[in-house]
Amino acid sequence: MQVSKTAFVALALAFTYFFAPVFAPVFAPVASAQEITRHNEGNLFYTAITIPPGAETLYLSGSGARPQEDGTWGDIRQQAVDTFSRFKDTLEGLGWSMSDVVQVRVFAVADEDGNLDFAAFNDGYSEFFGTEENPNKPVRSFLEIADLVVDGWLLEIEIRAARMPQ
Repeated sequence: MQVSKTAFVALALAFTYFFAPVFAPVFAPVASAQEITRHNEGNLFYTAITIPPGAETLYLSGSGARPQEDGTWGDIRQQAVDTFSRFKDTLEGLGWSMSDVVQVRVFAVADEDGNLDFAAFNDGYSEFFGTEENPNKPVRSFLEIADLVVDGWLLEIEIRAARMPQ
């Protein structure tokens, strides 16, 4: 059976007219937000952040403090400040900033006395997020673990950053 070009076009138009509304949601492009959106702000972090399509992302590997000049590592607050300071330097060297950080994941161990000073960590963390210089806060996880690879580390931190193209 051969169908004429006119009949084919008419059939295609009829199909489109009657069935397009049914299939439109399947084939319609997804509308995207034009900015990164933070949800449910807490004192130190948000519970959710929406990253729209087209955003640039940057992932920084887990890192920890460097030994101090006297060879000691410092407490968890000092290690948090040292680690976030180095992340800040890395981000700025790549043309990013701490305000672009959308996720922080922390792996922490107790000190030699068996204490994990979460408040001291939060004190160091708060120097970088939710400040006048950087009002943004990331989503965050904080996990206590048995040990870390580097002797002397009380924490290892990894971060993810996102921003809209400039």
